[in-house]
Amino acid sequence: MDTLIHDLQDITIRRISVSEMDNNVYLLTAKESGAQLLIDAADDLPAIQELLTDAAADTAATPKLELIATTHQHWDHVRALPELVKATGAPTAAGNDDAEALPVPVDRTLEHGDTCAVAGFELTAVHLRGHTPGSIAFVYQDPAGPTHIFSGDSLFPGGVGNTQKDPERFNQLLNDVSERLFEAYPEDTIVHPGHGNPTTLGSERPHLEEWRARGW
Repeated sequence: MDTLIHDLQDITIRRISVSEMDNNVYLLTAKESGAQLLIDAADDLPAIQELLTDAAADTAATPKLELIATTHQHWDHVRALPELVKATGAPTAAGNDDAEALPVPVDRTLEHGDTCAVAGFELTAVHLRGHTPGSIAFVYQDPAGPTHIFSGDSLFPGGVGNTQKDPERFNQLLNDVSERLFEAYPEDTIVHPGHGNPTTLGSERPHLEEWRARGW
């Protein structure tokens, strides 16, 4: 299976789906430096290690996993995190309000607008409150093409993430997604969710008021 989904100017993006929950694991590799950043060590350490091996083809440098970033605290997004940290020694990053719930110490806690930088590229942390208190979307602004958002479980094709039918949490999440993603980034921005297939902001934007009206 080819895990490469985007071959960009400075980085590659690879993806695998793991576990019975169809969790997406994303790996970004800097072509020049070989630095790698993995988003959501969800499950299946051998599959993640195979993903890292695949990505060695994306750089002439020696690849090195420099950061493991977690979008949110839910169990299905962190099951391989302790094993991956043990196997690689890579530091970890997660939203400040979710960090204590992760199964490993978090080396870098993130607030809204913080950046995660490795050699060759950086991601911007966008705090999206509602699915969990500290959910983070990671945004890569490609200098030569569309922006990429790794949205965790906060934004999917067809709606925002699960807020357990809590109107306050739903409104908070929809407001954050509207203001911090849809009002901040262009129509062609690609959204990579925590489960399932990608979409674009332009595809989802016409439905924002429909989502608000239905309440989920």
